[in-house]
Amino acid sequence: MPVRQGLIPAAGSGSRLGPFTNAIPKELLPVGEKAVIEHVVEAMSLAGITEIAIVVSPHKHGLSDYLGSGKRFGVDFTYVVQDERLGLANAVAAGEHVIDGTFAVVLGDNFFAPKTFLSDLIDYHAAHHPDTTVGVARVEDVTRHGIILPDGDRVVDMVEKPRPTAAPSNLGALGAYVFETSIFDAIARTKPGHKGEYQLTDAIRLEAGEGRDVRYRIIDGIHIDVGTPHDLMRANEWYLRENGHLETEHHQPAPYISPSSAKELK
Repeated sequence: MPVRQGLIPAAGSGSRLGPFTNAIPKELLPVGEKAVIEHVVEAMSLAGITEIAIVVSPHKHGLSDYLGSGKRFGVDFTYVVQDERLGLANAVAAGEHVIDGTFAVVLGDNFFAPKTFLSDLIDYHAAHHPDTTVGVARVEDVTRHGIILPDGDRVVDMVEKPRPTAAPSNLGALGAYVFETSIFDAIARTKPGHKGEYQLTDAIRLEAGEGRDVRYRIIDGIHIDVGTPHDLMRANEWYLRENGHLETEHHQPAPYISPSSAKELK
């Protein structure tokens, strides 16, 4: 069955992007001529998703003001409030009441290219029927990601932002997932971690530890978490260059995560 539902966590404070985010939600900061969350919405629409839950924090009205009902994207938006910022797993759980089947999750402050990354992830999930599929790539800084311990194409363990010496691999989650609704049960049984927050990594780790089928798929292309001014500038530089608005003869800076391919991992 096609995946028709998506969820975009967009409740974060964006403190590393202050003072801009004192007035503007970080998900509305521009990459090219569009807000970064708009690129995520377009990827979901391209993948055939027609119902999208956007998880916001109280008083974060700018997102609904900008995005509206979803009509201009050919989708329907439902805005869900995460009452307290208690981590990514808690944000996903906030949307449980509007999700009734397989669904995709993509973080609202992450930029991916090409936009077919989500279609590819969903196709993999549909072909193998796991409980959870995690989009990953080789990452340079393991301390910024949930890092998986792979066994073939399965995830047997996952650690949130480990020290480099403790990382089980350099395959890091990129903030794109496909879940069955069983993830909500795992989240409900996940214990809080640092700062009392509930991590999605820990819920996935619980699933894997209990023998559920958790898999990963390499996401090819560009991924940039625009959580800092430097990374926001990187995303814009890449976007403008690729769309013919920036000279590239003498300077082509690499994105935060270099393009990856399955061939490199063999």
